[in-house]
Amino acid sequence: MTASVPERLPAYALFAALLACAGLPIYIHAPKFYVDEFGVSLTALGVVLFGLRLLDVVQDPLLGRLSEHLRDRRATAVAVGCFVIAAAMIGLFAVDPLFSPMIWFAVMLTLVFSAFSFLTICFYAQGVAKADRMAGQGHLRLARWRETGALLGVCVASVAPVALGVVMDAPFAGFAVGFAILSAASVFAMRREWVRADVPDGTGFGVVLRDRLARWLLVIALFNAAPVAVSSTLFLFYVESALEAPGYEGPLLLLFFLSAAGAAPLWGLMAERFGARHTLLVAMVLAIFAFGGALFLGPGDVRWFAVICVASGAAMGADLTLLPALFATRMAQISPSAAEGFGLWSFVSKFTLALAAAVLLPMLEGAGFRSAAAGAAPADAIDLLRVLYAGVPCVLKLAAIFMLLRLRDDEVGNE
Repeated sequence: MTASVPERLPAYALFAALLACAGLPIYIHAPKFYVDEFGVSLTALGVVLFGLRLLDVVQDPLLGRLSEHLRDRRATAVAVGCFVIAAAMIGLFAVDPLFSPMIWFAVMLTLVFSAFSFLTICFYAQGVAKADRMAGQGHLRLARWRETGALLGVCVASVAPVALGVVMDAPFAGFAVGFAILSAASVFAMRREWVRADVPDGTGFGVVLRDRLARWLLVIALFNAAPVAVSSTLFLFYVESALEAPGYEGPLLLLFFLSAAGAAPLWGLMAERFGARHTLLVAMVLAIFAFGGALFLGPGDVRWFAVICVASGAAMGADLTLLPALFATRMAQISPSAAEGFGLWSFVSKFTLALAAAVLLPMLEGAGFRSAAAGAAPADAIDLLRVLYAGVPCVLKLAAIFMLLRLRDDEVGNE
């Protein structure tokens, strides 16, 4: 490690914001957009989203290998990936489907998520090499910038369509154009960072999967990301139907993600002082209390839900900052090129979102749930919505806590 390496960490924050705009917000907005605009069924959307994740079972590991193969030409590869994801986002939200809306939805999302996976793998792999050349606790410091940028990107992307709806007739088209501009800015900001790292060539997936700590961190990430996937998939429906508070979705989403963005640097500082494992356990317990509170809310409880958004958002800030830092630290030790390791990480992260959509949306539709725009849903369906949104995440968080407790402090170190 050397302190003389130019850090340029704001560029990492900007690129992380770009990726964040193409991740979680798509699961928040795209299903509801296609239901409202084109009358696509919730079950069909869930099937498509899950099918795309089945594609990722093969695709993400292969994209990890592709990223490793293109390590000497990563700047060009990333520029192409950014062009593809920007064009696909415009196709998803700003272009009327040229054929069946359901098929168009599937094609555009395939392009968005494929480019997203490739760019994420390249970005995190480059971050491992970057942090190893930084002075001090490089992985945690880089993670603070990167994940804070990502959370701010999620904040903007989550509320942008709602905010743009006040000033324009096609807010999602405006969001897509803004995303394309952000893509260009991110490519420019990171142009000097895609240098070949002075590390050995890729070691393959076997090294990662045979390592107990890396394998365990992947499993923890799966269970720990699932609550966020569940709540994100159902957030708009919960606010609109369980709280009966249409119009509050945007402000509450903004509050949730701003809380995460504000808390992320603080969790990082706590981890440097008390250890990442202990800090992450505290955040997980906070998340359980927050999600548990949402079980007991009903029509009109917007203020109480705002408190829950602050607490659950703050807890998510730790999830998105500390777990990637722990995994990156381990990759630096066992697989320095990291591209293939983060191919697996990308798959785990996206699989939870797709699984949530594939399971939860059909369950709700089977119970008779429908969007408020189509009329009031049955009471039983609202109760199911409440249990799925708040109860399921509590169970998944408890499982993640149990697995994290099985790790020793000397295994994860202080990063």
